[in-house]
Amino acid sequence: MLLAAGVAQNNGQNNGQNNGQNNGQNNGQNNGQNNNNNNNNNGGNNALALNADNVQQASNSNGQEQGAEAGQAASATDAANFINFCTGKTKTDGLQIREGSCNGIVMGDIPAANRMVSAIITSPEDGSTIQANQAITFSVKVANLQAGSFTNPDVTYYSAPQALNGGQIVGHTHITVQDLGGQKQPGNALNAETFAFFKGINDAGDGNGLLSAQLNEGLPDGIYRVCSMSSSSNHAPVIMPVAQRGAQDDCIRFTVGGNGQNNNGQNNGQNNGQNNGQNNGQNNGQNNGGQGQGQQGGQGQGQGQQGGQGQGQQGGQGQGQQGGQGANRGRGRGRGRFNRPKFAARDFIA
Repeated sequence: MLLAAGVAQNNGQNNGQNNGQNNGQNNGQNNGQNNNNNNNNNGGNNALALNADNVQQASNSNGQEQGAEAGQAASATDAANFINFCTGKTKTDGLQIREGSCNGIVMGDIPAANRMVSAIITSPEDGSTIQANQAITFSVKVANLQAGSFTNPDVTYYSAPQALNGGQIVGHTHITVQDLGGQKQPGNALNAETFAFFKGINDAGDGNGLLSAQLNEGLPDGIYRVCSMSSSSNHAPVIMPVAQRGAQDDCIRFTVGGNGQNNNGQNNGQNNGQNNGQNNGQNNGQNNGGQGQGQQGGQGQGQGQQGGQGQGQQGGQGQGQQGGQGANRGRGRGRGRFNRPKFAARDFIA
């Protein structure tokens, strides 16, 4: 009986100690977790719960409830504003993931319609010709963008919402140039992964919206398209308040080759051939009274061969009849873009 009583007493003590320890640990852990959750849910930068004031009811509607235009797609819906949309997917998490990802960061502040971003490329001029392998200045004038804000694209890509300052989007713009493959109007869309030049403009420009990027090496012969790409500080395309609007960015086309200044081998060859043929035809006709054929090469930048025949028939006063437009075959081929080494795309941080 004494042994049994001792055993019972020991068991009671052990159970009491174990239960007390376990309960204390569990209660402490639970209370700590609850306190942390309460702290998070009560606000602050690390809040993990959606504040009820931020719920937007439009996410409950697919847009079809009260009728819609033919062909309109039904919107996806989520009563929680898609806060868990990226569950089970590769998160963007500030990185530029080439294989694709899911970004759960909200879009952010959107400007008023009278503060929408708009851009126009001022240099080079649309349709102009630039000398090959010479420095090029690309300039764009942007309205309603507070430029010069540029976060680290290696670790903060799309990681924060668009922000406004004084009603204008805070961010920066980019210049991107692509080779059109010798055609001013290609039949197919260009490959977005292929570019001849790309540069993020990090500064605020002249303070009046004029921003520039310099390509010191220039470009080889070819036909190119240059576009601006405006973005928020964290590199997301700028977000606008209305669907019906003018485009926020601009694109123009320009040619590289020859000696620039909108002249190429064909133009130089034709002009020189005509001028030389006319002048020589007149001079020979007046001076010799015979048939003066002024055949001039007029080889501009390319191998333009010009006939430029002028037959001066002397009839007493020598009336010079110029061929001028005879056999003008100035193709302005030069070396051509296909006779040069392939241009290696220059990589620049976004």
